[in-house]
Amino acid sequence: MTAPNAETTTGHDTVAAVVRQWQTVHPGLDTGPMEIIGRVNRCAALLQQAEDAPLRRAGLTRAEFDLLGALRRTGHELTPGELARETFSSGAAVTKRLKQLTERGLVERRGDTRDRRVAHVRLTDAGRDLVDAILPEQLAYETAVLSGLDQDRQHELAGLLGGLLGQLEGRLGGLRA
Repeated sequence: MTAPNAETTTGHDTVAAVVRQWQTVHPGLDTGPMEIIGRVNRCAALLQQAEDAPLRRAGLTRAEFDLLGALRRTGHELTPGELARETFSSGAAVTKRLKQLTERGLVERRGDTRDRRVAHVRLTDAGRDLVDAILPEQLAYETAVLSGLDQDRQHELAGLLGGLLGQLEGRLGGLRA
């Protein structure tokens, strides 16, 4: 089985044009990895630029919604460190977001009775209500974003991306140098 190239894949996207340019400069170079990673990165950039319309209307960023969502789906208090792991964020980013969400009355922090250095974060009623109100609208928005792919293609893509993500989560730490 040969690696796909710009001519055998979609051929009409930005990455295909970049790959064709690289193949002109370095005709013997295998651009297969660039075709996959470049497209994943380009999709992520376009999705971030869209900034999730329902979230934007609610005055939330995706990262803030992810924090609120982590608290809602786990159903219990989490420490900032646990929130960082749940949302794949840095501790500093979580601290900044929690400050903003606390000021908006969406989360509450309480100190640990045994260790003053530890804080526990929970959703307020307003935070829970906001997540519950936005989630169906956000999922409808994401469904619209993916509407160009039929259900079978969406399932196939989800499976392929899940396989890639599982592989990267299992070994990416070893690839960082």
